[in-house]
Amino acid sequence: MGELTAVAARNAKPRETMYRLAAGKGLYLQVMPTGARYWRLKYRFAGKARMMGVGVFPDVSVAEARDARDAARKLLASGVDPSMQRRVEKLTQEVAVANSLEAIARLWHKEKSPTWVDTYSGKVLRRLEMHVFPWLGPIPIASVTAPQILATMKRIHESGTTETAHRTRNYLSQIFRFAIVSGKAERDPAADVIGAIPPAEGANFPTITDPARIGELLRAIDGYQGSYVTRYALKIAPLVFTRPSELRMAEWIEFDLAKATWTVPAVRLKMRKAKKATAEPHVVPLSRQVVNLLCELYPLSGSGRYVFPGERTIKRPMSDNTINAALHRLGFKGEIVQHGMRHMASTALNELKWHEDAIERQLAHKDKNRIRGIYNKAQYLAERKKMMQAWADYLDGLRASTPVALLPVARRSVRGSGRAS
Repeated sequence: MGELTAVAARNAKPRETMYRLAAGKGLYLQVMPTGARYWRLKYRFAGKARMMGVGVFPDVSVAEARDARDAARKLLASGVDPSMQRRVEKLTQEVAVANSLEAIARLWHKEKSPTWVDTYSGKVLRRLEMHVFPWLGPIPIASVTAPQILATMKRIHESGTTETAHRTRNYLSQIFRFAIVSGKAERDPAADVIGAIPPAEGANFPTITDPARIGELLRAIDGYQGSYVTRYALKIAPLVFTRPSELRMAEWIEFDLAKATWTVPAVRLKMRKAKKATAEPHVVPLSRQVVNLLCELYPLSGSGRYVFPGERTIKRPMSDNTINAALHRLGFKGEIVQHGMRHMASTALNELKWHEDAIERQLAHKDKNRIRGIYNKAQYLAERKKMMQAWADYLDGLRASTPVALLPVARRSVRGSGRAS
């Protein structure tokens, strides 16, 4: 009787009980009453009869099943049990997967996430998933080399995001140190490639500082043809120059229009998550222009929670890319982003000699002098109210191409007054 053919295997019909079709040299096709067909290999090892599965027909063809049989017979000839060899290979693969760079990176991210704000945590994971896991993810972390990491950094750098390349190397270095402590790696190869690609050309966001061009930006915003909510967000953003997330997630309950103030809760400020519970909120004085814009916007979104709700649902704030996408549509792509409006305001206010502490407090920046920052709790609120109104009037002048003076408060020593306004 000849060996089992592919035609015979395909035509094998189920019976009431299981039966087998010999395929030669211990290989046979086991046909089940359900119609399922399994390849099995019978062999002897150390004087005992053994059996191992070879696969499921037709996923494993007749020819492939015979190749697997011949490979198993070669192992037997060299004194190796093929079934045990398969178990060892499976275990080795499972260990490799558990100790892969991606697996360890996800454990590191899970451990660190509770100390990060959600937006940063998500950004770190997205960068790893986009730039690292497709290439280095499956490799056992102890086997990853410096040249492989350098190739990853070069790939990111050549895409035009050099800063992301450096950040990614820093993430990898932290992941390797986590692996060393966990006993999964012995050293950090990411440290070997420090300085291997050019440094990022400045970390500042694109911005506009030329007064004439600022005026053009403001006039373009006035002509924006998109949604009304986005239009008002565009108008208010340069007037308050808060961080993008603080503005887009603003809630109506945070505003006191009668007192012309917006109190941003600490939970949305840029700081470590552990400090948010005890941190003070950030008070933003509102100019007359901002109050008027909010009064106009209230009939559109005031019935909901968010000042700037998303287009699909009012239960969520607008997307984190909405304003930047609108600036692109207005023709300012690569020239300014929403975050750049903070730099725009800071540059002008500093050049016009407004008090540095008032500007920094308005930007919600942490005091660079750590010791002074602990004791200096002054809000400079009175000066900031005057500064924010002067800034709004100045922007109105630029919009009308007739700039008004952006005069600072007399620069007496606000810091030395010892009063918190």
